[in-house]
Amino acid sequence: MNQPLRIAEPAPPVEPLLDLQVEGKAFGATQVLGQVQLQLQPGEIVSLLGPSGCGKSTLLRLVAQLDQDFTGVLHSRPEQIGFVFQEPRLMPWLSVAENIGFSQDQGYDRARVAGLIEEVGLDGFAAALPKALSGGMAQRVAIARGLYGQPQLLLLDEPFSAVDAFTRFKLQDLLLDLARRHRIALLVVTHDVDEALYLSDRVLVIGNRPGTVCRELRVKLDYPRDRRDERLARLRGEALEALHSARVI
Repeated sequence: MNQPLRIAEPAPPVEPLLDLQVEGKAFGATQVLGQVQLQLQPGEIVSLLGPSGCGKSTLLRLVAQLDQDFTGVLHSRPEQIGFVFQEPRLMPWLSVAENIGFSQDQGYDRARVAGLIEEVGLDGFAAALPKALSGGMAQRVAIARGLYGQPQLLLLDEPFSAVDAFTRFKLQDLLLDLARRHRIALLVVTHDVDEALYLSDRVLVIGNRPGTVCRELRVKLDYPRDRRDERLARLRGEALEALHSARVI
């Protein structure tokens, strides 16, 4: 006897890790952001691409709830968010390990910190002070510190802008490896077209003030990626065209 046909129930929609809807953001009389809608799914990597002054870093501060003075709605959980700034912002009197695990009560999980030091390639530097580190090493410490609280979303504000090109490439690959290992989403601010495309599932091109999303580019390429891939070169052309159309270059 034939069994009755069973129709599978559709999978429930995945709730966004982040849902930000900005109607406007101003500093005094200067309107910095216009209407912006930004969503991130768990594990997704998104870059905000655009020139200095277009509102990219301001968007990150809104997401992190470091600035709540805007018109709009934000759905996120700040305790699930880590932040890596453009400068490492290490405390010079603390060691690498202490900077990574720093907390107000001065207690931290030493085993977890040791694991993060190994993951970011700084074995042997746990006791070193920041003055003994190169710029790239200091930013590795900052990334480890951002991961220490086990976030689901890591925000990065032009984290590799102050290092040389070779170090930048190594740090980009490290960041992708860490995102995969820790199963976290990334929201990256950058003005580097190649960096945005190499890292991201989606690239949002931000236009000049008031900043708005003028183009979304989906990068449908598997990881790990080849920087010489012709498809990345074609997307680079699209990104530059979008920047030019938005009158930001």
